[in-house]
Amino acid sequence: MKIVFMEANTLGTDVSLEAFSKLGDVTIYPLTEPLENAKRIKDADIIVVNKIPLNEELLKDATNLKLICLTATGTNNVDFEYTNRRGITVANVKGYSTESVVQHTFALFFYVYEKLAYYDEFVKSGEYIKNDVFSHFTVRFHELAGKTWGIIGLGTIGTRVAEVAKAFGCNVIYYSTSGKHDSETYERVSIEELLNRSDVVSIHAPLNSATKEMITKRELSLMKKDAILLNLGRGPIIREVDLAEALLAGTIGGAGLDVLSVEPMLPDNPLYAVQDSTRLVITPHIGWATTEARQRCADEVLENIKAWMNGEKRNVVTA
Repeated sequence: MKIVFMEANTLGTDVSLEAFSKLGDVTIYPLTEPLENAKRIKDADIIVVNKIPLNEELLKDATNLKLICLTATGTNNVDFEYTNRRGITVANVKGYSTESVVQHTFALFFYVYEKLAYYDEFVKSGEYIKNDVFSHFTVRFHELAGKTWGIIGLGTIGTRVAEVAKAFGCNVIYYSTSGKHDSETYERVSIEELLNRSDVVSIHAPLNSATKEMITKRELSLMKKDAILLNLGRGPIIREVDLAEALLAGTIGGAGLDVLSVEPMLPDNPLYAVQDSTRLVITPHIGWATTEARQRCADEVLENIKAWMNGEKRNVVTA
């Protein structure tokens, strides 16, 4: 079997891929090269990819291709009509980053909620040295216990966030983006009620026709003036120009984002205008990327390939 990694650096250079060599002839390309990609996979039996669009234009000359392994859960870059017609199996990875994303959700939240950027600078600037008392109360923050945490998308990650929020003493409510998810543990509400009631709103939903630009100026206007919005789902779920305006105008209390509509960030992204780190923190899509999660992702791909070689359907997706 000829196995080709198309963009291995999206897993990080510290992740071991040595075990794959036991399964076949492995070629590793660190980064995608759009003009070279079709040539690189021409003789491949298996390709391992992350973000590359997997369509007829790329795959038509890869006549040996039998298996596409995604190093991600999302499959929106796959043209399933074409891969299904060709009989190419597609397998993704699931659950590898749950704990990492949950951890990062609360890291973003507390950074904004407790105004840590301000207090860190207060100490490092030398102002604390000049202080006349042992503490400092200029910028206020509040307890999380007793607040309402609203979750958009109560899947595996959303459920773990709910459990942690509950441990902090929060009342948890949620909105089902599919309209089909019912929970015996948490209260399901409409999106309008969730936004109106929540002190914290965290997004853990996939990007699809139901969630694209779900949060716009209208939805932001429904939120509490001191509420915190977190996006750990996909960037286009929020209309960024509307969020920037809301943050600058003080319509909501703050936001923590790990995803953007275009990644890497574009220089004309309207969120650049929000320079106050007590109101906005953005991280470069690293919520999933702890060392453990990235290695787990590679290991899951390895297991998918082994299963496929044994005639098993492990993590196979068709649409």
